Amino acid sequence: MFKTYIQLAFQALKRQKTRSILTIIALGIGIASVVIIMSAGRGLEYMIISEIDVFNPNTVNAEVRIPEKGNAGSATSMAMGITITTMKNTDLDDIRKIKNVEAVSGYVIGQEVIKYRGEDKVVLIYGYSADAPKTESLPTPEGRFYTNEEEDSLSQVVVIGSEIKDYLFGDDEAVGKNVYVRGKTFKVVGVAEERGVSFGFNFDEVIYIPLKTMQKRLLGTDYMIGMMALASDPEYLDQIKEDMEFTLMDNHDITDPEKQDFEVMTMKEAREMLETIVGGITILLVALVCISLLVGGVGITNIMYVSVAERTFEIGLRKAVGAKSKDVLWQFLFEAVMLTFGGGIFGIIFGAFISFLIYLGAVYSGLTWVFSISLFSVVLALGFSGVVGLFFGVYPAKKAAGLDPITALRKE
Repeated sequence: MFKTYIQLAFQALKRQKTRSILTIIALGIGIASVVIIMSAGRGLEYMIISEIDVFNPNTVNAEVRIPEKGNAGSATSMAMGITITTMKNTDLDDIRKIKNVEAVSGYVIGQEVIKYRGEDKVVLIYGYSADAPKTESLPTPEGRFYTNEEEDSLSQVVVIGSEIKDYLFGDDEAVGKNVYVRGKTFKVVGVAEERGVSFGFNFDEVIYIPLKTMQKRLLGTDYMIGMMALASDPEYLDQIKEDMEFTLMDNHDITDPEKQDFEVMTMKEAREMLETIVGGITILLVALVCISLLVGGVGITNIMYVSVAERTFEIGLRKAVGAKSKDVLWQFLFEAVMLTFGGGIFGIIFGAFISFLIYLGAVYSGLTWVFSISLFSVVLALGFSGVVGLFFGVYPAKKAAGLDPITALRKE
């Protein structure tokens, strides 16, 4: 029986080919939007998580912030040009003494011009402790990273990013050469491995110098903007976080946790927070797209209602020769479902194609992206399109089924 309904519905849609195709395309674009947004959300999540994964997952990060400003304090202070000077080198020394802390690296960030034989380039400069390669991924395929002895002695040594090396030295060897920062001579001891762009920073255009060297010889300060502590085992992360908060509060004479001038967070917490943010944005966008699909459903109702008006005589003739009201009802319901299901298929294919183009564009731009069409997005697209077809097809189908055959025949 249902096979007959499907055949009749298909034949009716075929007679109105142009209208049916345009309806399918209109619905398909809405469905494609769902697929594209969910695929882009997955790609964005992968990009963000892969960027935070450059840091050792067994680390705890402490960063300065404006008191009572929460997690946004550090970013807000930098954007407003506020300098917070409360995190000192003595804090770094005390954090090293915490039980189960394997290594600690402090850091400051600035911007300088690096020069070599008439060539110069504005670069982001990181003043990092010598233990930085332990707290985050900083391999040096050429040369080496500087040592604790070089940092303590304020040695003027530097590790340069891969793009800096290519710009200043080309195919020549960089290790062992001297470059100039603020008119001071720095010896290149290593070239960092290519890392690409992360959180808006091109790490291949970064240079690294010992923290104390940057503080004393370039900035004339004794403070930093943050530090990272490496746990000897993941099970100690939460305890180390608590110990770091207690130590910093004691050093900074803070008794009220709400007035902390720092924020401590494990990499696990940072990852979960970013996943929650990306997931929330994706859900919001999908919800907005579903509203447009509901508007498309209203369009289905309108189209089917017009179809009923145009085919009044046909409906009356079918009922006059023995067709029951339920037969007419099912035929028009199947027409609505076939339109929306066709829109769903078209939307999935079109959405996958656009998602793949986005993936290619992201990869070409140097972003760490992934092409992913989840089963959930496919099920959501097809399921939602089917529900829309049934829901918005009921009214015109009932109107067609309720027509009196004698009255309908008189419409011709």
